Amino acid sequence: MARKASVARKTKETEIAVSVNLDGTGTYKVSTGVGFLDHMLENFSKHSLIDLEVQARGDIHIDFHHLTEDTGIVIGEAVAKALGDRAGITRYADALIPMDETLTRVAMDVSNRPYLIWKVNFTKPKLGDMDTELFKEWFQAFAQNAGITLHVENLYGENNHHIVESCYKGLARALRHAITIDARSPHAVPSTKGTL
Repeated sequence: MARKASVARKTKETEIAVSVNLDGTGTYKVSTGVGFLDHMLENFSKHSLIDLEVQARGDIHIDFHHLTEDTGIVIGEAVAKALGDRAGITRYADALIPMDETLTRVAMDVSNRPYLIWKVNFTKPKLGDMDTELFKEWFQAFAQNAGITLHVENLYGENNHHIVESCYKGLARALRHAITIDARSPHAVPSTKGTL
């Protein structure tokens, strides 16, 4: 059965439509109006092998907060919807991502119990036009709505672009493995509870 989903969300602040194919090839079509966020979401798609379409508009004349958070919400909802009952998934995964002078560790449990640990610090308030504090907001919104326990820790690094990009690539690589169907147990829910 195809693990695909589409989700749309419209508020007074944003209008977002997302489609995902968890068993894709990493093709993407992303337009948020925020160049740096587009770049991160394209990296997320490419390295997770999740096909991703995002069309987003928002009140970016105020700032990028609402658009960033709501994009995380809708992509998370689409991933959760595509996962269904999560039967057969590997569930746990981690990734260690080097990017030049930077090293970031991402670990996750696709457990339907959302939680975020974020141990990432930036030395600049902005990357391009985007506030660096918004990256935590995106990861929080994504984890909450995808139903993922997510730990993101930048072990070291100097370049803020490298730091945040390694976080998105780490998320992508870990998610790619965590949602892979386990060939030894392709139909069972990976929990002694019998449900996730």
